[in-house]
Amino acid sequence: MPETSYLYLDISRLIARAGHVVPTGIDRVEFEYADYLLRHDARRVTFVAISPLGQIVLLPFAEAEQFIRLTEQVWRGQHDLCRDVRRAARLMVGRAMLRRGQTPKVAGTYRQAIYLLLSHHHLNRPGSIVRFLRQHAARFVPMVHDLIPIEFPEYARPREPARHEARMNTVLELARGVIVPSRVVEESLLRYARHKRTNLPIRVVPHGVLDAPPVPAGGVVCSHPYFVCLGTIEPRKNHLLLLNLWRDMVENAGDAPVPHLVLVGRRGWENENIVDMIERCPSLQGIVRECNSQSDPEVTALLRGARGLLFPSFSEGYGLPLSEALKLDVPCVCSDIEVFHEVAGKAATFIDPLDGPGWRNAIEGLMTGSIDAHRPGDRVASAALFPWPQQVRDGLAFLEEK
Repeated sequence: MPETSYLYLDISRLIARAGHVVPTGIDRVEFEYADYLLRHDARRVTFVAISPLGQIVLLPFAEAEQFIRLTEQVWRGQHDLCRDVRRAARLMVGRAMLRRGQTPKVAGTYRQAIYLLLSHHHLNRPGSIVRFLRQHAARFVPMVHDLIPIEFPEYARPREPARHEARMNTVLELARGVIVPSRVVEESLLRYARHKRTNLPIRVVPHGVLDAPPVPAGGVVCSHPYFVCLGTIEPRKNHLLLLNLWRDMVENAGDAPVPHLVLVGRRGWENENIVDMIERCPSLQGIVRECNSQSDPEVTALLRGARGLLFPSFSEGYGLPLSEALKLDVPCVCSDIEVFHEVAGKAATFIDPLDGPGWRNAIEGLMTGSIDAHRPGDRVASAALFPWPQQVRDGLAFLEEK
């Protein structure tokens, strides 16, 4: 009998976001585990997803593989495939619902079976998870990305704190172990669990970074100096700080040139004030622009051409944009929060997210002299920059301890 586990890898998050051209960090994690297993260990994985009826169903392997590859192509810029990937997702789940979904015979030749859920997608549906675990004699290992809705409810939708508590309670009740992306999240989960479960095995596996994709022909980089802010446009990301700084720079610049600001990310929730400034503030027109449908190569090109990445979030569970920018040797200015120190080490400039003058000084500093003089260079050695295959291997190795 092999000394490894048979895996039921849940790709519900990717299916729910089928056809979105820009992946979130959680999308990326789910994809990277699926991609690694397809490339290196496909014989021991069955892809699964939750159906509209609340059942976790076994997906036809060939169709799941095709869906994952279509998703990859969309993220790389083939946006004409968006309709195809949505249709593939719909047909795949539909066919899975019609099948009996019996446990694969090969699963019985492995030491154990693990149900691996790498998103928070349906953690608030413990009944569905319990039924699946019983049906396939599997153990449950989820990934917890953060506890932000519980710790900082002011940054969440009104009902989200209660929903996230339900998700974390499912983890504490059912999980045989938990993967987290940072020590910060580990500490948060241990605090939450201290009166409910004291023996929960947790493994910190930082997210990986991509090998830089080739820059698209023609590129998307403007000739004017610019900075990039990468992330969903929502209050927690603190875009208002940057927009107010940029308005002040424009209004008081006189004849001096003002760098542009490029906001890369989809619009999130309760962002009316942010959107109003972007769309209606006269001083920002032509200076601040949104890019919410960029492919991976286009985002890479933007980062490479920028004077720096600006990341003023109030709270994060990890912060993939920071590690991705450091991988490209891009100067980074980020919030002085614990998790960013964990990710960046000595390779970034840290400023309190409420310190407007400090951010202004850092931005102006990056505008002086050659950009090469500001690059992290050797300081990146202190940052947590690991390739995705290594991180997936570390996560999968943790499963064998269950």
